[in-house]
Amino acid sequence: MPTIYFIRHGETDWNATGRYQGTQDIPLNAKGRGQASAAGRLLADVLSRDKRDAAALSYVASPLGRARVTMELVRGALGLPVQGYATDERLREITYGAWEGFTVEQMQASDAQVYAARHADRWSVAPLRGESYADRFPFIADWLASVSADTIAVGHVGTCRMLMVACGVKTPSEALEGFILQGSVYVFRDGAMEIVS
Repeated sequence: MPTIYFIRHGETDWNATGRYQGTQDIPLNAKGRGQASAAGRLLADVLSRDKRDAAALSYVASPLGRARVTMELVRGALGLPVQGYATDERLREITYGAWEGFTVEQMQASDAQVYAARHADRWSVAPLRGESYADRFPFIADWLASVSADTIAVGHVGTCRMLMVACGVKTPSEALEGFILQGSVYVFRDGAMEIVS
């Protein structure tokens, strides 16, 4: 399998206030732009360590603006033209439906039953009028199967969690644990995952 260097988009104001974004196109804030540039510098070090030429790799991002701007800042940090990348709908975040823009407390207050069911099984239970990880997973698996060269990918929390499962490095329940860091590089290679921060 080709190596995938995955970067989560930088921080937005909704990230900072604990609001779930889903498919809402919330822009990066100043901190997020800094994180994206830092991730690009970190990626440059990783590629140097791996003896890889940044210009020879494939680049793809989620079509959401926060991922595209992150990719452009990453490419800028690598000394590459900012526009030289593709977008792929399969890499977008899961839809949180009626809960987009909500904090966890607001989700729970809006429908305690659905919230409790999802809390018990986050992989398979969808938010109100949204989609679950299980709903979205086939798109990530399909994207992964289409990757034919070592690739830099920029996406979202959900993208990374599902990529862990698709690459066989974590089970669904394991993939849902812990944070997906901003400003870091997740390297998927040879059936393993390395987090470079």
